[in-house]
Amino acid sequence: MKSAVSSSLFNSKILLNPNHLFRFFSLKSSFLPKLSPRSITNHTVKLPSSSTSARRSISSSMASSFNPEQARVPSALPLPAPPLTKFNIGLCQLSVSADKKRNISHAKKAIEEAASKGAKLVLLPEIWNSPYSNDSFPVYAEDIDAGGDASPSTAMLSEVSKRLKITIIGGSIPERVGDRLYNTCCVFGTDGELKAKHRKIHLFDIDIPGKITFMESKTLTAGETPTIVDTDVGRIGIGICYDIRFQELAMIYAARGAHLLCYPGAFNTTTGPLHWELLQRARATDNQVHEPG
Repeated sequence: MKSAVSSSLFNSKILLNPNHLFRFFSLKSSFLPKLSPRSITNHTVKLPSSSTSARRSISSSMASSFNPEQARVPSALPLPAPPLTKFNIGLCQLSVSADKKRNISHAKKAIEEAASKGAKLVLLPEIWNSPYSNDSFPVYAEDIDAGGDASPSTAMLSEVSKRLKITIIGGSIPERVGDRLYNTCCVFGTDGELKAKHRKIHLFDIDIPGKITFMESKTLTAGETPTIVDTDVGRIGIGICYDIRFQELAMIYAARGAHLLCYPGAFNTTTGPLHWELLQRARATDNQVHEPG
């Protein structure tokens, strides 16, 4: 798959083994310049009317008063200098079974293999510890805030990130909070600490007759908060799968100075081939940021 921004910015190679698929990107901090809105000057609009008195000419010179940053909420921040000039990203594709312990062990080995090949940032896919079904989400859900035995999946991510001194964007797992379930991505830093949680904002409800019907909203609750996190490899905006369809989220991240947008996903085979790469390229190009895919 081509990089989301420009093939000149990424050097990628694919490494295959029977269990894992890794795609590595060598990411250079030659970030594309931010695009500037055009100034609008001396723009005249004549409104048609049968009455001469009702016909008006509207002229405006906006170059001196137009401030695009004031139109953004939250307000834009200057792009911070990236902490690394070049680093490798490991994208782990995992086969998921009904055996949760096996899924956790499988993900751990994949992360370790990616790190052994030089990855400083490792990403897992969406819902990697559980089958992707409404029946499975309540059974496999974990109390992330409680940690320890209540969340063996994130306990593993914390241990591995600290031991290997890498940043992990932990795909997503079902999270239980009281009587609610969320589709949640956890980000762990090189110190093993949980740096951020993103709860999937846009739930995927689809009904294509004869092809696919799935309603995440039957069991999952939508998140409400955009998530941007500073890591040892740069400032990262987080989304999950269907979040990528909504450009406003990516715009917020770009306005807050993100270097990189990451959307762990488990797109289905009906809409995925049509949308996944296209949307990655669109979000990256629209906002002039990197997006590994």
